[in-house]
Amino acid sequence: MTKEEIEKEALTIAELERIESKTFPTDPLSYVKDIFLFSCYTGLAYADVKKLKWSEIAPGIDGNFWIFTNRQKTDTQSRIPLLSPAQAIIEKYRDYPTCCDSGHVLPVLSNQKMNAYLKEIVDVCGIRKNLTFHIARHTFATTITLSNGVPIESVSKMLGNRNLKTTQHYAKVLDRKISEDMRNLQQKFELSKTALQIQP
Repeated sequence: MTKEEIEKEALTIAELERIESKTFPTDPLSYVKDIFLFSCYTGLAYADVKKLKWSEIAPGIDGNFWIFTNRQKTDTQSRIPLLSPAQAIIEKYRDYPTCCDSGHVLPVLSNQKMNAYLKEIVDVCGIRKNLTFHIARHTFATTITLSNGVPIESVSKMLGNRNLKTTQHYAKVLDRKISEDMRNLQQKFELSKTALQIQP
């Protein structure tokens, strides 16, 4: 039997910005949005965001704050420098009552509830994707890091993947995007060439 590859869907930068700019009147939707975005900017899976404690955030080699945590799924270490959007989110919840009581960084609901609220969020934002919490991890790998020139080896380490092959699935998604972009560019060249040829 051959294992069929599953397409790893991710949000585009435009879709991410649409979610970021949307404000929600109720608490659950508001903090589900924040927690999802935090995962988009850190690559942490649901289980790892849920268990994340302040004791796992400390200054890294560059003096900036990093996440130092072990992935629940594989028990591999993830060391992730905190991007400013992720840092702003955790600071927002620093004094949140349930976080203060438990020592956890964010007030994470059950995975089922998170995914139900995410479906409401994409509906309101007009995004036609079957959004689940795990898409945040794919978004970090493709839209946030790889497409901005972060080497695949660094992305693999931050994701806590045991081998590079797991991360290479994300690069294939980018290859398709590169192919599409270059095809569009080729069409522009052909159009400009045709325009030059018809000039008197």
